[in-house]
Amino acid sequence: MIPIRDDNPTTITPVVTVGLIVLNILVFMYQLSLGRQGQAFVYVFGAVPDALFGGESPSPVPPMLTLATSMFLHGGVMHVGGNMLYLWIFGNNIEDVMGHGRFIVFYLLCGMAAAYAHAITAPGSLVPMIGASGAISGVLGAYLLLFPRARVLTLIPFGIVMHMEYIPAAWLLGFWIVLQFFSGTLSLGTEGGGVAWFAHVGGFLAGMVLIHAFIRRRPRRDRAPGQRFS
Repeated sequence: MIPIRDDNPTTITPVVTVGLIVLNILVFMYQLSLGRQGQAFVYVFGAVPDALFGGESPSPVPPMLTLATSMFLHGGVMHVGGNMLYLWIFGNNIEDVMGHGRFIVFYLLCGMAAAYAHAITAPGSLVPMIGASGAISGVLGAYLLLFPRARVLTLIPFGIVMHMEYIPAAWLLGFWIVLQFFSGTLSLGTEGGGVAWFAHVGGFLAGMVLIHAFIRRRPRRDRAPGQRFS
């Protein structure tokens, strides 16, 4: 299922959400410009689990700092595109209830928690983790708690046929996090790269916990029909 947009209006201009999207895209474009050196760039600024737990770091960048820098690196067009789509749809509403400054801190903390959640499942791994998925998963966890009844226009594949349907956020995000958990469980013990499923799970749970400390105002859960899409 691919979300397209929600029917959840905002009251402020989501400058942080837009800024994060722009920054992620610019960093990805820089990665592409490096050509063969792009892999070395990832090893410098990606979060390596072994280094996070005191192992020898392959990077001159302090391991704690890579928790932040790794959030702005991506492995391909689909990786960055999918992440930015989710951030655009769900991030503006969380920024709306937190305010700009709180949202920045919340986003970074969720991303850091996600990196550690992945590292715990593979503490000796030398493969760097990259991507905004963990931080965005925190946004999704907060959205699920605050806006479970918001409707999300979703592209649903039925074989080769694509169907568009509005579904409640609780169903969409609930299905998403269950899929992440079971995919992560199946991946335990595997070596090498791939999707850091437990980063998604850790970020999601961090978002559900941290939202209570960062929320500035309670959102209205019931939305009047005909309001603009966010």
